[in-house]
Amino acid sequence: MSGIIEQPRFSCALAGQQTVLAIPKGIPIVHAGPGCAGKVFSFTAYGAGYQGEGYAGGGNISCTNSSETEVVFGGEKKLKDLVEGTLRVIKGDLFVILAGCTSGIIGDNVEAVASSFAKDGIPIIGVETSGFKGNSYFGHELVVNSIIRQFVGDITPRVREQVVNVFSVVPFQNPFWRADLEEIKRLLQAIGLEVNILFGHGSKGVSEWKDIPNASFNLVLSPWIGLETALLLKEKYGTTYLHYPVFPVGAKATSKFLREVGEFAKLPKEKVEAVIEREESRFYDYFVALGDFIVDMNNNIPFELYMVADSLYALGVSDYLVNEMGFIPKGVYLTDEPKPGYIPKIKEIFQTLGEEFKGTLEIEADGGIIQKHIREKIGNSGKAVILGSTWESRLAKEHNNLSVKLSLPINDDVIVNRSFSGYNGGLRLTEEIYSGIFRKGNISQTTLVQE
Repeated sequence: MSGIIEQPRFSCALAGQQTVLAIPKGIPIVHAGPGCAGKVFSFTAYGAGYQGEGYAGGGNISCTNSSETEVVFGGEKKLKDLVEGTLRVIKGDLFVILAGCTSGIIGDNVEAVASSFAKDGIPIIGVETSGFKGNSYFGHELVVNSIIRQFVGDITPRVREQVVNVFSVVPFQNPFWRADLEEIKRLLQAIGLEVNILFGHGSKGVSEWKDIPNASFNLVLSPWIGLETALLLKEKYGTTYLHYPVFPVGAKATSKFLREVGEFAKLPKEKVEAVIEREESRFYDYFVALGDFIVDMNNNIPFELYMVADSLYALGVSDYLVNEMGFIPKGVYLTDEPKPGYIPKIKEIFQTLGEEFKGTLEIEADGGIIQKHIREKIGNSGKAVILGSTWESRLAKEHNNLSVKLSLPINDDVIVNRSFSGYNGGLRLTEEIYSGIFRKGNISQTTLVQE
């Protein structure tokens, strides 16, 4: 979109630096003005539940800090000097040069600079991530696709059956990305797949990226992020892909997800069903244990649902809360600015979640407009749960409603290993909502007289 928006939920395309950092021993090298890399880190890591710098993030990111001199005379020489210094100081398996706005405006060619080092066998690529080109999601896909084109390269695939590449959550932009990817990998491995998860602790790093062409299929687990990558891989290596648009949260959705993946991958049905039976048994054993709490506290449990998140989490979490937990959806706001061509499909997917969702969907990146809509809908109700960012937690306090952190920015919570994906994620979200009623105060059990 163009113009000024209030309370933005994403950074610029330079946030692709966080995608690089999510790859074990991935090293970003930023060619941009002073402060650009730091501001991106501040929003997408520090502002995502205080996630740390990691191996080469935050203040450790190499940056040219381009000034007026580079604007006038060009900055490629300074960038080459920076790359040489970075290679001497930081050990990495993949180096990614990312262009900022200054570089994009004056026309410095970061791909050419990277190529001059790559010809000597150095694992390095360049990506044109000028901030004005798009948001965090755009920058993420640019980096992923550039690694495939420039680093993985033109090779003849040696396909191994039941190997899958997963393209799903955007690291750091999704504050729960680490644990989400670990849970997805755990589930896929349980039904018999070998998984290249590509990011985070569960990834083997660069060796997984090099293995991408050898997968028997690609899994796009998101409404739209990753689709362009899947199409690129189909064109480049002939790899087929499964697009599963609703992120699985809770028992029903996760079981459905595993069955569809198992069928697509031609896995033994009895093995998939055995995993589902085991996971569902555990899930519902824990879930039923909440019965006494629900009966005793039903006067305090919220039932109106407002959702402010990107399309991946908004659809998946809403599906669980409405279709398994019985919440009534009042407003679902998608904040990731999907590309126009994907919007009709996203709306179509949303309608499959149930009649209860009719008329509740808004695709809106402006937080001021979102909060205005919620205030109008919520009125004086104190029976709502608002899932969103720190801004929504403040909105919830206006009428003593419940809030749950789900999307950026998150400046009043610490996220270490939290996930809302799969069976375990559904339980974690249920726990988060129900325990939240005690943080509101003035709690009375139904067996007591209300004050």
